[in-house]
Amino acid sequence: MNVKTALVLLVLALATIFALVCVLLTRGRAPSTCQHQPPEQEGTDDAQSLVFADLTPEEMVQVVRYLQGNLGVRLVDARRAKPSDNCIASVDVQVPAKAEVLRFLDGGGARPRREALAVLYFGDQPEPNVTEYVVGPLPAPGYHRDVTVQKYGGKVPYHRRPVTGKEYVDINALIQRELGKAPHFLAACCESDGTDLAALTTAPRGFKSGDRMTWFVLFHDVAGTGYYLSPVGLEVLVEHRDLRVSRWRLRQVFYNGRYYPSMADLEDAFLANFMEVVRIEKPQAGTVLGSMRPRRPPGSPGPLQYEPQGPRYSIRNNRVTFQGWSIAFGMNPNSGPRLFDIRYRGERIVYELSLQEALALYGSNCPGGMSTRYLDGSFGIGRFAYELVRGLDCPYTATYVDRHYLAESETPKTNQNSLCIFEHDAALPLRRHFSDLQSLYYGGLRKTALVIRAISTLINYDYVWDFMFHSSGAVEVRVHATGYISSSFLHGRGTDYGNRVGPHTLGTMHLHHIHYKVDLDVGGQLNSVETQDMGYEVVKDPWSAQNTIERPYLRRERLAREEEAAFPLNAPMPRYVSFASPEPNKWGHPRSYRIQIASSAGEHLPVSSAMERAISWGRYQLAVTRRKEEEPTSTSIYNQNDPWTPTVTFADFIDNETITNQDLVAWISVGFLHVPHAEDIPNTVTVGNGVGFFLRPYNYFDEDPSVESPDSVYFSPEQDAGACGANPLACLPSVAACAPHLPPFRYGGFLNL
Repeated sequence: MNVKTALVLLVLALATIFALVCVLLTRGRAPSTCQHQPPEQEGTDDAQSLVFADLTPEEMVQVVRYLQGNLGVRLVDARRAKPSDNCIASVDVQVPAKAEVLRFLDGGGARPRREALAVLYFGDQPEPNVTEYVVGPLPAPGYHRDVTVQKYGGKVPYHRRPVTGKEYVDINALIQRELGKAPHFLAACCESDGTDLAALTTAPRGFKSGDRMTWFVLFHDVAGTGYYLSPVGLEVLVEHRDLRVSRWRLRQVFYNGRYYPSMADLEDAFLANFMEVVRIEKPQAGTVLGSMRPRRPPGSPGPLQYEPQGPRYSIRNNRVTFQGWSIAFGMNPNSGPRLFDIRYRGERIVYELSLQEALALYGSNCPGGMSTRYLDGSFGIGRFAYELVRGLDCPYTATYVDRHYLAESETPKTNQNSLCIFEHDAALPLRRHFSDLQSLYYGGLRKTALVIRAISTLINYDYVWDFMFHSSGAVEVRVHATGYISSSFLHGRGTDYGNRVGPHTLGTMHLHHIHYKVDLDVGGQLNSVETQDMGYEVVKDPWSAQNTIERPYLRRERLAREEEAAFPLNAPMPRYVSFASPEPNKWGHPRSYRIQIASSAGEHLPVSSAMERAISWGRYQLAVTRRKEEEPTSTSIYNQNDPWTPTVTFADFIDNETITNQDLVAWISVGFLHVPHAEDIPNTVTVGNGVGFFLRPYNYFDEDPSVESPDSVYFSPEQDAGACGANPLACLPSVAACAPHLPPFRYGGFLNL
């Protein structure tokens, strides 16, 4: 054997050994189709989105330290502050003015100063009040300025402040002392000594500005279930306006259709046999109305949604990108989810999309139910967006994001995993066609969307907030209501106000109204409002003059002023309402985005009501106004406890200014009437209890942008539809073998309450 032959054999042997090693090393590994495919990076600078970012816990701490050292007053931690103390109520980011932000994002200008908005309750003052300060620059504050008068036209009276957790604790202590004055009555009516009764607040608190009197409804409290379905028929009115807790008083008592001056008077009436007592057995955990404990053992698992090659979206800082979409996300501790700088294919479509308020308005023949108009922003829609349950609240493999807030404390808190982001397959074609005439083919595209979701628990109700971004360029916003209904004790003509859902439980009728701010920038900041609807014209047949035909035609109109673009609730509205750019598309039509609302809201309140102006945004299903920095929100957290002199009145935004080629905001109301029924036990289901709206491109593009989607499918009889190269659906059998690695299930949502 010569040297050349030996070398050839040696090379072959080494190659064989190398191949065997490769086989051994890759054995047991996922096939190449399972390798993570990182999503394409969008062109947006991720660091730019930080101009909208929520405060970090470290920034919150610095703001608190600055306030403690620079206001010249003693600050008490809100967790233990009395009404007569000064305390920090909340700290949130102060989003810079839009003009500053756009100079930075689009014009190469300087990054705006990062600032915080601090809300303080000053009870230890000659004139107690609520004051708001802008504090900056972050992360090392060096100044503060009082913006209360600038924002609201004057100081905020102290009685308008939201009720704190400490105030509720003190009220509950008062109620417990008062219940102790009627031991025989409580034992007879409720098998209770009062300590096992839960008190549910109502709101607003009185009948005129300055009042702070609240009805509290009492329920049997059973561990492990919602008490909201077990009213005992007893309600108490507590006056708690005085800065000295010792002067708070129980002013009235209601039981089973009758009113009494005090618990002692109720006890006397019971002992004298002057009242009818409905004896209610104390409910047991296993049989209590509304128990959510499973009644059957677990079955086989249901469908699992996962990404075979990893997520097709990317999250960096507070920005998520997905197939041409780019969105900056955040959470206001009061008003809830807020999105900024929403772009598609590099063009900004929406500057701000944010939840403003959630109203729940009840009817009943009991005082607590009939007086309840909850404005949930004053309780904290974002603050009470707790940790999401993986695999139920959101897909198991979704990306979960922590949110931080500082409210009623000097220490930041974290709601971990309280916002989720995922790609959702709707199991529905976005578009499709099977051609059976002339040429034969099939073409289609799956409907998938990026979803940003949070869920807020506001006392008894849970609201699911969804923001969805479709490959057609459409934005979908929707809210679903679930959780427990609120209830009243069934007596008299109670069923005039709802349905009986338990032995003594009236499911009380109520309205849900949700309000959103949508600052659209369609093809730039300057937009106009255009409407289109249909009419019929009767014309002679051009080919048969003796006959006529009813021909539909389009009525097009450009609205000139705000009054024209304020569409009252439940009144006819043009079917097409669009924000139009001065710039035309390829076909000569204004590039536009259409607002399409899906809602069945009931009347929010008669306009004649003394408190209607506080929720005057509810008058309109859609109102378009000129954008103004001094009109950042449609409501205020101070409206709840003084709706008779509202701090912010949305109706005043509509002052008939011109809306042609202006920077405009769409204010959208959605909602529904809910008459509780037997199937709301134990919980209200999301099916049929969802409302929302779409922002849809309308001549904004020259064609449907989803034609660029890599998920498109097309094949004809001449092709082998089973070949992976010809049809991406044929690739799924191999890709489906890529079972995801699921992280262990963990839940810490109870740790931060």
